[in-house]
Amino acid sequence: MSREAMIHKLPAAYERLHAYGPEFGGDEEGNHGATNHGPMAVETMVRRGLDINVEHWLDRYVRRLAELPEASEIIRPDQWRRALGQARRLPDWTAYFRYELSEHPWPDVLARWWPRLLPGIVAGSTHGVIRVGHSVCALRSAGDAPAPQMLDELAHGLAFWAARYRELAGVAAPAGTLAPEQALQAVTRLSDQSGFIAHRLDRLERSEGWAPSLRALAPAASAEDVPARLEALVDGATGAYLRFGHGSPVLLVHAATAPNAVLRVLPVLPTEQWLPSFTAAWAAVTAVIATYAPARPAPYGEIVRRYPEPTPADALQRAAEHGDEHVLKFADTAAEAYDRTGDPGLLAASLHAGRLIDPP
Repeated sequence: MSREAMIHKLPAAYERLHAYGPEFGGDEEGNHGATNHGPMAVETMVRRGLDINVEHWLDRYVRRLAELPEASEIIRPDQWRRALGQARRLPDWTAYFRYELSEHPWPDVLARWWPRLLPGIVAGSTHGVIRVGHSVCALRSAGDAPAPQMLDELAHGLAFWAARYRELAGVAAPAGTLAPEQALQAVTRLSDQSGFIAHRLDRLERSEGWAPSLRALAPAASAEDVPARLEALVDGATGAYLRFGHGSPVLLVHAATAPNAVLRVLPVLPTEQWLPSFTAAWAAVTAVIATYAPARPAPYGEIVRRYPEPTPADALQRAAEHGDEHVLKFADTAAEAYDRTGDPGLLAASLHAGRLIDPP
């Protein structure tokens, strides 16, 4: 991220987007609505320096969004638990985190709230943790003097996660022998993949395959092993999109972008939070795959051959030209995975997402 973009372009985009809520559509309570990806997408565009006019992209995007309601009731420090998962308290949570971030350094606020929110990592179809991850990218780039809008974006991300908090029952830590690529393919799919994600998660928690799927992954031996293990998980989930992305092209992007959000936050967290973060990231990935991935995979090699020798610049530029927010975020994750591995299949996965997901 260039200094000019960091100081001007991204804060201006955030300020414009903060007039809107994190979801739109859905029922009267906001359930089953679509997620506002604007802040996550513009952070990607600006950090990557993509050839895309952010202001024009926002002109189109904000037309679909709902305004952020006013706060109605103060959340007090000793009463926060009872407000978790209450979607109607979203404006109250936003006000709460704005105050916290005005009184304390943002890494301290994040370190205090990360373990509180982590059990609810699937909140908002994992968009709570993903939005926080993109916000942390911006804040880390800004150094010691982040723009107020950047701190405000972290407040919005944490507020969305808290308001949409939803724990997964029966989460078990990895205890098996499988590498990420093998464990991803071994996840037991729900036999009934109908309905909204909330309905699917309810069935998942009662399913016999849930706990065994979680345990199958080889664990991290220590906290120091977590960064490399998370990288391998992100890399595996990115490549796995070629096998199962056709089942639900948009939702299955999050099998890679959710653990990548955890990976991005890891450097600012205390090391004692790393192992629980790895367990939660794997649970989120497993939940997305179990509830949306098809039982029959697509032919990996055949799909890779459709996209000969892409480069990270190719993948990112194609995402910019496509314009969809999911394609942009997935290309960002795929480019990072490619930089680690040199595997062209990961960039092919990004281009494949652009083919499966309709342009806006």
